[in-house]
Amino acid sequence: MTNGYVTKSMATPEDLKKIHNYTRREVTAEELYVFDVTLCNNDIDRDFERFSVEALNEMAPMFIGKTGIFDHSMKTSDQKARIFETRVEKENGKKTLDNMDFYSLKARAYMLNNEENKSLIDEIDAGIKKEVSVSCSMSRSVCSVCSADTKTHRCEHIPGRMYGDKLCYYTLDGATDAYEFSFVAVPAQREAGVTKAFNFKEDNIMTDVVKQIGEGREITLTKAQSNELYSYIEGLKEDAQLAQSYKKELSKQVVDLFKEAFPKMDVKLFDSVASVMTVNELLGFCNGMKASKNSKKVSPQLAQKQGAASNDYSEFQI
Repeated sequence: MTNGYVTKSMATPEDLKKIHNYTRREVTAEELYVFDVTLCNNDIDRDFERFSVEALNEMAPMFIGKTGIFDHSMKTSDQKARIFETRVEKENGKKTLDNMDFYSLKARAYMLNNEENKSLIDEIDAGIKKEVSVSCSMSRSVCSVCSADTKTHRCEHIPGRMYGDKLCYYTLDGATDAYEFSFVAVPAQREAGVTKAFNFKEDNIMTDVVKQIGEGREITLTKAQSNELYSYIEGLKEDAQLAQSYKKELSKQVVDLFKEAFPKMDVKLFDSVASVMTVNELLGFCNGMKASKNSKKVSPQLAQKQGAASNDYSEFQI
């Protein structure tokens, strides 16, 4: 999902009133560490996805009360913070990659200011723990080129590619739920300046993917790369269907040539032999039998010559 970042803040009396909605006792400002979080925005990210401004506004109330964890881990031991306030802000003078007004979903969160969290607080203050990623559910994912909802309809366009003067990306819309935000090291958002763990060569991306998979290595794909791989597989499936049709037709030619050469033999025998042949083997037989068609007639080794006595086995002498 689209990612954001953390900035340092201070607890106010108004903050404490909102925080007390989640605590079992009234806590003091000294007991807490409060910080601002930019959860996500409407810009196009590294996976060529973006939230609509409507989706940001829909998610704002959904994120209130949600927890902050590490790397989207579902373990309770990884819960470190909780959101108590959210808002959607327009960034004046700033534009998205597709030249729209820039909006961000921002939040305020708190954690305990204790010894256990001291190292995390120090890392936030030092700008080390900065990037975050949100986890949420959206009902629509709309292609920028054809306007198809990719969650319900097939779309042939690949995110990240240009179609004429249009960049293909998916707009995430119709928020249905918000789950958490996580401190992450590899966010997708361009502003974070961090790339994915697996780096593909742009000129031969699918060859790299197949090679890595063949070596049994773990890889990480962006949404755009995943779509690219899907299209590549679909292309291979289409090629395989054409190859099967070609092999079927070639096999039929070989069987017809065998029937012509050996009219007295069971046709099922030819079918069973041709069915296990490779394309190269079928081509070899087909070309060879066509070439010998104009030479002397081929006769099966076990076929008896005309006029031979029924008890004469000289045909089989070595």
